[in-house]
Amino acid sequence: MKICVSDQLEERGIEILRSKNYDVDYRPGISYEELKSSIWKYDALVVRSSTRVDGELITLGKNLKVIGRAGTGVDNIDVETATRRGIVVMNTPGGNTVSAAEHTVSMMLSLARNIPQAHRSLTAGEWDRSRFMGLEVFEKTIGIIGLGKIGREVAQRCNGLGMKVIGYDPVMQSDAAFKLGIELMPLEEIYRRSDFISVHTPLTNETRGLLNDQTLAVCKEGVRIINCARGGIVDEQALLHALNSGHVAGAALDVFEAEPPGNNPLLLHEHVVVTPHLGASTEEAQEKVAVQIARQVADALEGRAFAGVVNVSVRQLEVQEHVKPYLLLAEKLGSLAAQSSPGKLKGVTVSAEGELVSSSVDVLKSAVLKGILSHLLPDYVNIVNAPILAREMGLAVREQKEIIGEDFLNLLAIRYETEREMREVAGTVFGTSSIRLVKMDGFRIEAKAEGHLLIYINIDKPGMLAQVGSVLAKHSVNIAGVSLGRMAIGTTALTIMNIDSGIPPIAMTELLRIPGVSNVRLVDLG
Repeated sequence: MKICVSDQLEERGIEILRSKNYDVDYRPGISYEELKSSIWKYDALVVRSSTRVDGELITLGKNLKVIGRAGTGVDNIDVETATRRGIVVMNTPGGNTVSAAEHTVSMMLSLARNIPQAHRSLTAGEWDRSRFMGLEVFEKTIGIIGLGKIGREVAQRCNGLGMKVIGYDPVMQSDAAFKLGIELMPLEEIYRRSDFISVHTPLTNETRGLLNDQTLAVCKEGVRIINCARGGIVDEQALLHALNSGHVAGAALDVFEAEPPGNNPLLLHEHVVVTPHLGASTEEAQEKVAVQIARQVADALEGRAFAGVVNVSVRQLEVQEHVKPYLLLAEKLGSLAAQSSPGKLKGVTVSAEGELVSSSVDVLKSAVLKGILSHLLPDYVNIVNAPILAREMGLAVREQKEIIGEDFLNLLAIRYETEREMREVAGTVFGTSSIRLVKMDGFRIEAKAEGHLLIYINIDKPGMLAQVGSVLAKHSVNIAGVSLGRMAIGTTALTIMNIDSGIPPIAMTELLRIPGVSNVRLVDLG
């Protein structure tokens, strides 16, 4: 079998593949057009972040069986197209955890002691010691937002520096955090108490612009901001304004909203330390991910193991065909609950009714957790490691095999409890593969569990649907389907709309202004 490696990869990875008698074409820097013309002859493609593996390229890869990403993300790979074509997509989760954590701490110390600025001054022939007066991190408070693998590694190192470590995570429970030397608290307290704030969350609709004009204003005066996670979590314009006003004393940025960042004014700000996305750029991390992806790709091609797989897992490959639609249903129920329920997660209960789902409840519970944690954690999550991650975060997960009281042959339900509310959602599979939501928070419904969903509560009276539809039409949002559920005539109703695209923030604001409409949520189920 032939393997193409289209980006730079440490030699040890190439050696492993060739030692297993694969025909390896090492072609770092190959152009997209060149790759398109030759992709048909390869059984596997190994990339880093530079190669664009879009739907067209994947479709042309008639013999492709595996696409391997030597790194944690798969943003440059069209996973959906690969999945439809039965191609396994894998990455190397955890390969750069230590490197990313160490870079974060390095950035924090550089920021605290003005090291890059002092270096530039000295090499320019100056000797200005007073200008670069720094501060100790000892006994300072660092607030870590997002306590996945990297966030926890940062916390461990900051504890070693004698810092007070506080943190926020939507999943981690207090007992688990306490064992790691982290005091959990709400975001508002993180902002108010922290001398340093380091973000380690995924970039989602909820975390985009998490540090903005409003939240930075709440922060302790003189706070220092560190972002080595994803560009966009920190609103760069808001950060620039807070730096210029002096409310934020400094920032250390390894990632940017646009990369390369071009003429971003933050690059030249005297109180900002910047690096060009170097979090994973250590010799150890590069060799580790090269070796890891080489072994994973070889194992997958030989059918031995499927570690690090993004679009399928070992347990999914082994599960019976008639259970697979319920695996997808379980994942979507978890994703819906995580996206539509504000507040810190406290516990999850998975209930199954019917012989098929009851006999498979263990793997279905794992799929529910995958749907939940994929939305809440920055770590790679699949059906295999989801229960382990939940356990590490101290999350209470319960399982019930009981009569839910609905007239379906097989029904899967989850109860999702946060510090603010409890949400219940249930679904089933019509025919062999048509996934449906059939109950939510006591309302009977029938909605397709796919794509973008607009969910809201409204007073049950004539004209409500028309008012919502008018706002969506104004913003060119097309409605693909509507499901209505109500308790009784004239009371409250739940409406779920399948729509063809997302909704701009201004439209969401207008929807909330409609009298009788409340609790408006937008969910993306892919």
